[in-house]
Amino acid sequence: MLAAMAILFLVVNATPVPKVNGPIPVTADSYPFLAANRTTPSFDLSKVAYVEEEFLVTGTANVYEWVQDGTVNVKMPNAPYGTRILVRRPRDAARFSGSVIVELLFPARRFDWAMMWGFSHDYITEHGDAWVGISLPAVAEGLKKVNPARYAAVSFANPAPNAPCGNNPPAASEDGLRWDMISQVGALLKSNVAGRPLAGLQVQALYLTTQGSDVATYANAIHANLENGKPVYDGYLLKAGFNMTRLNQCAQPPAANDPRQVIKNVGVPVIEVAAQGEILGGTVALRRADSDEANDRFRLYEVASAGHIDKSAYFGFPVQQDQIAAVGIAQGTVDWPFNAKCEPEVPLMEPSLMGLIFNSAFNNLDQWVKKGIPAPRAPQISLTNPGTPQDIVSTDRLGHGLGGVRTPYIDVPDAIYFTSSPGPGTCREMGHKAPFDTARIIELYGNKRSYVNLFTETVDRLVKERWLTEGDAKRIKQGLNASSN
Repeated sequence: MLAAMAILFLVVNATPVPKVNGPIPVTADSYPFLAANRTTPSFDLSKVAYVEEEFLVTGTANVYEWVQDGTVNVKMPNAPYGTRILVRRPRDAARFSGSVIVELLFPARRFDWAMMWGFSHDYITEHGDAWVGISLPAVAEGLKKVNPARYAAVSFANPAPNAPCGNNPPAASEDGLRWDMISQVGALLKSNVAGRPLAGLQVQALYLTTQGSDVATYANAIHANLENGKPVYDGYLLKAGFNMTRLNQCAQPPAANDPRQVIKNVGVPVIEVAAQGEILGGTVALRRADSDEANDRFRLYEVASAGHIDKSAYFGFPVQQDQIAAVGIAQGTVDWPFNAKCEPEVPLMEPSLMGLIFNSAFNNLDQWVKKGIPAPRAPQISLTNPGTPQDIVSTDRLGHGLGGVRTPYIDVPDAIYFTSSPGPGTCREMGHKAPFDTARIIELYGNKRSYVNLFTETVDRLVKERWLTEGDAKRIKQGLNASSN
């Protein structure tokens, strides 16, 4: 045990800088998967004075075991890996904020999905941040199918292909290689090595984010340091709900009541954002109190009347042609990227209540890390009969959740927002809304002008309270004025 922990200290707490190759040339026949001009909608980065580059990163990583008491041991050292990263940054170094949002690209469909970029691309480009997307082991095969030559170096091969794995045969890949890879990509972004991404930019802070459990697990189990003793990642933004995941492909994930499920004592600020629709049967069991302790800076933001997923999550989704190239299928259509429709059919939900709070959370995290200004606190969403089978969200007369982080669309509504929709498959995760007619607006507010004035005042108040960014406030008001004409 002591030897294993010594290895852990040397490798995890003194993260090496991996090798890097790039930017990889782009031609008509060879281009990055998830390139901004090959997503739906296509996004012209030049219009926001950004550039996009792709790099291949290779190194060696340990495979870890995570004991229930929180100890992390090396199961297998120094296995080779290769991944790719997609970088979007300001073209002019003078516009760079110093902050880098590093997203673990969501691999649920076995191809890269930049969900957090979809939610927060307006904030990122307005703020002058860099964004870096990292490909995880689950998409390696798909990348190679899209372009075998371009992605030849992408590999997370199992370093023990003949070793038993419980009752299952050994897998060809080892997803446990991703943890050191994540640390090493961060070390690369902060390094001064030749050919590094973000060369010429003064990186001040890295923030790790994703949809799903990987960032929460990384923060709780790994949270590596650089050779200078400072953390690789200066803050974490978690999109809940999640349960901690396994550290290697043969391990079992922590059980629901395992103490490792709760984020605690990470050492840098952590903001967890959960939708109301994710609470019951999900994140409610993982709730914890906010904290300003030096080693346990934490905020939980539960977004009132928001569903798990909405239209913004699919901004920047890969074009269907590339989805098919990677995994042989593209679900549904561009407008409804699922195999099954809801009953009755609903459009992808907009506006994005979650996107608004992700943007303010990134902004608050940045101020917490760089300026020492603690992020604002919010009450948790109110529950009736908490801790019982009859547990439900407490609501107002319109059915909107009480408490939580508020948005103007819920505090001054012109529609009823539902956090789920009837139907098969993912419909229970898909919110929808029922707009009010003019008579209901008059009933609630007296007249349309009173509604507009109250809505605008609420937007301004939420900006002052740091729940809306200035950029989002401007867009909301523009949309309000357009709908009022």
